[in-house]
Amino acid sequence: MAMSQQGGILQQGATEERGENARLASFVGAVAIADLVKSTLGPKGMDKILQSVGRGQSVTVTNDGATILKAIYIDNPAAKVLVDISRVQDDEVGDGTTSVVVLAGELLREAEKLVSDKIHPMTIIAGYREACECAGKVLEESSFNNSHDVDLFRQDLTNIAKTTLSSKILTGDKEHFSNLAVDAIMRLKGSGNLEAIHVIKKTGGTLRESFLDEGYILDKRIGVGQPKRIENAKILVANTAMDTDKIKIYGARVKVDSMQKVADIEAAEKDKMREKCTKILGHGINCFINRQLIYNFPEEIFADAGVMAIEHADFDGIENLALVLGGDIVSTFDDPSGVKLGSCKLIEEIMIGEDRLIHFSGVQLGEACTIVLRGASCHILDEAERSLHDALCVLQAAVKDSRVVYGGGFPEMRMAKAVEELASRTPGKKSLAMEAYARALRALPATICDNAGLDSSEIVANLRAAHGADPQSRMGVDVILGDAGDMAELGIYEAYRVKSQVVKSATEAAEMILRVDDIIRSAPRQRG
Repeated sequence: MAMSQQGGILQQGATEERGENARLASFVGAVAIADLVKSTLGPKGMDKILQSVGRGQSVTVTNDGATILKAIYIDNPAAKVLVDISRVQDDEVGDGTTSVVVLAGELLREAEKLVSDKIHPMTIIAGYREACECAGKVLEESSFNNSHDVDLFRQDLTNIAKTTLSSKILTGDKEHFSNLAVDAIMRLKGSGNLEAIHVIKKTGGTLRESFLDEGYILDKRIGVGQPKRIENAKILVANTAMDTDKIKIYGARVKVDSMQKVADIEAAEKDKMREKCTKILGHGINCFINRQLIYNFPEEIFADAGVMAIEHADFDGIENLALVLGGDIVSTFDDPSGVKLGSCKLIEEIMIGEDRLIHFSGVQLGEACTIVLRGASCHILDEAERSLHDALCVLQAAVKDSRVVYGGGFPEMRMAKAVEELASRTPGKKSLAMEAYARALRALPATICDNAGLDSSEIVANLRAAHGADPQSRMGVDVILGDAGDMAELGIYEAYRVKSQVVKSATEAAEMILRVDDIIRSAPRQRG
């Protein structure tokens, strides 16, 4: 590939690609990324193994588009744009991370053919924009809303969760997990605060043994000799050092002329710690939770006072606990009146498998709950957590915007038909770009078929004929029977917001990459 260097303008070592070369490099990189994740799309999509080359060589097994793209190192600038839209899709709505990359890749593949036919990129962009607007209107018209009927809306949410989980590791138990996810989301009562849903992974058992617990479970143990059960708990959540009652000889330099002086210093440290513990107990609490370690001496003081002490609750755990219990995270204890204590009806130790955990029930944040995932290995549990997180995010989006569309390639076929009809009424070269947009939309149901080992050309042609014959058709891809099927009868639903975000984000990313006609790589900074 030809590289040109601007004489005297670019620093020595910087390179530039122009015109066709730059555009080709962008297309190749973006399409390669789309092809990388394409095989993970749909209910019969395959998984990827990601192995890090760092110490420990950790292994991740996943088919989540955003997770795959986050994990791989990419040098191509256009490919990085697709990685970013995948990440934004994941942050915004939780699902559709693979769909958005595949659609953007198909739009660029079609654009590459048009550019090679000497159609200007700005003409293609104009056509894509009009096609995207048309597709958005059709998608909105195809949506329906059952939020006025609680039972119907719950059924819609369950179907959305099942559709999301169909392409994940949880597909075998999607009935069980879709109910878990919907129960958890319905407890939030529309607040949409996913931090109130705590997920714990425990190896052992099977995925089907996972359950939803009303309350908060902390994966820690209660200190030695302390009460194992407390009713009507008053809880102080803290992030403070409780490990300074001994001199750390390895971390300190102390010059003394006798061992008695060392003993005096240790006694002074103990007195400081005793004073700190007295201040903590002065808050009138019966449970103390600390983010950092609690050494034996303060633990002993708390045990004598009949206070439960829980140490080393990790930072996420502390943040969530403070939210759920309704308390503040404190670091100083001089003013008990200014501290907001957490509270719950009951704290007790429970067993899950072989492990002891702490269960908080009757917490202040009534919608708080914990999902305990069981599974054969940590890899399965990690993927199950990612799958469940996707389902929870999609359901949260569906609760905020309760419009629903049928899935299984139905919206893409409906949008492609409308875009083609618009193209037939549009004069000029823009119409060619619109037809290309419709072909790119049809590539999504075709990919779902290909990944299931079906004849994609036959099924997409059947879907096209069904939608052409009946404008009210609800036909989409039925990968189980290997043919076109009625999406309403099969219960394959998707959240409108997810599908809308996929179409808009993919079009914007393709437009951005199409505008490129020059790639300049800066010279690396000289060290030394």
